[in-house]
Order: sequence, then structure tokens, then C-alpha cells
Amino acid sequence: MIRTKFYRKVFELNGHPIIAKGLRSFAQSKVSKPFIGSFAKLYKLNMEEATRGLRDYGTLHDIFTRELKADARPVSDSPDAFVSPCDAYLSVVDDLTPESTFMVKGQDYTVEELLGSREKAAPYSGGKVLIFYLSPTDYHRVHVPIDATVEDVYTLGRHADPVNELGLTHGLRPLTRNYRLVSRFDVAGSPLAHVMVGALNVNSIVRTNMNDVVHRGDPYGYFSFGSTVVVCVPKGKFSFTREKGPVKMGEEIGKWHS
Repeated sequence: MIRTKFYRKVFELNGHPIIAKGLRSFAQSKVSKPFIGSFAKLYKLNMEEATRGLRDYGTLHDIFTRELKADARPVSDSPDAFVSPCDAYLSVVDDLTPESTFMVKGQDYTVEELLGSREKAAPYSGGKVLIFYLSPTDYHRVHVPIDATVEDVYTLGRHADPVNELGLTHGLRPLTRNYRLVSRFDVAGSPLAHVMVGALNVNSIVRTNMNDVVHRGDPYGYFSFGSTVVVCVPKGKFSFTREKGPVKMGEEIGKWHS
């Protein structure tokens, strides 16, 4: 129980900023290597899927951001398939309104707050928010859910600069929001918001794919610490083909309607 709380603190960095900074430094240092075995055992990591053996990882951070073998997560090739961008537990908010709220990393958000402005949120009115909650057990690299063009990429949260006008005008706590990487995709003429939500007030996300055109299943980035993916879809563009709950990266979760 104590180990579980400790590892969650390490990878969520959800404590006081000074403590969070110390935990981050610990996880990224060689001092953390003796803890790798107990972490893998506690969370039942399937190391047969990983590209390296357990002994080959030098820090807790390395094992947390591990890559998988090419065939470990087959990507659906079904026509118009919309796939899970990550391993996670999937939750959904339907029929979005400006007042619709959802919880991410212990904080309530609206789409307006999540994306940083009323203008950016407008295309998703009446649509859905797909929330992918990752646990320490999960593979923490994030992929592309559908073929798209990358229209815009920006960051929000304490380390984003400047503080967005929405927060300053409407008092939406811009300095106490989780760091997040927001990508606006264009899917056959329709918008899709792909948001990686990291640790509180800490730049904890690495984007690895800088291409302007991305394809279903392509690697896109990974979480160093903290981990939730939120996808916003417009009204009438997405329908489920499976139940909500545990999902694996590459699994079809729905269809995209052009």
C-alpha cells in the first residue's frame, strides 16, 4: 500500500511543487534504478511486449516511458476506423454544451477551459469528449487515432507563455491548471482536438511526431509524468463500435463519419 502511494506520487507529481520537483528528479536519476523491479512487479508490467528487458532500463522514468515491439499493438485497418490513441480506461461525455464539465487529473474542465478559448471550443458544441485515463500500469506513449492534417499545436498550463486571455478575463485559474499539449487536427475537413494532459504545473509531455500529415496509429508523443488524453469530436462525426472501459492503443473504438 505504501509503495503504491509512493509510485503514484512519483508518476502523477500531484503534490506540492517542491515535492513534485524532487520526485521528478528522483525518477529520472540512476538512484531510482533499484526500484524498477518492484515497480514492474507491483503493476504487473508485461515486459514481453517491451523492446528492452527489465535489466536494460536505467531509471524509473525509462521504464515508465518504455517503447513496445512493433507487433504488440496492432492498429485496426477497418474502413473509417477511429482507434484508441493509447492504453487507458475510456470515459465519455456526450452532447456537449458550454456548461458541460468533466474531470481530468482531479480538476473540472469545460471544453473552453481545456482548449483555451471560446472560439477554439465552438466547433465541438453538441459533440463528444473522449477521456482516456492512463494508470501506472499502462503503456504511456500516445498515438494518432485517425488520418489527419495537423493544423495547430500549442501548450497551456503554468509553463505555457503567455497566460491565455480566457483565464485572465474570466478567472479560470490559468496558473493552477495541468500542463497540456493541444493539437488541432483536420480530418477530411472537420476539426478534431487531441489533448495530452500532463502533471500539474509541470512540462511533462514530449511530442515526438512533427509531421504535418499524420496517420492512424502513428506515434505522436509520450508522457514523462502525469497522464490523461482527451479527444474532442464535433457533433455527428463519431459513433462508437465498442463499449467504454479498458482500451488498448490501436483498437477500433468507433467510426468517423465524413
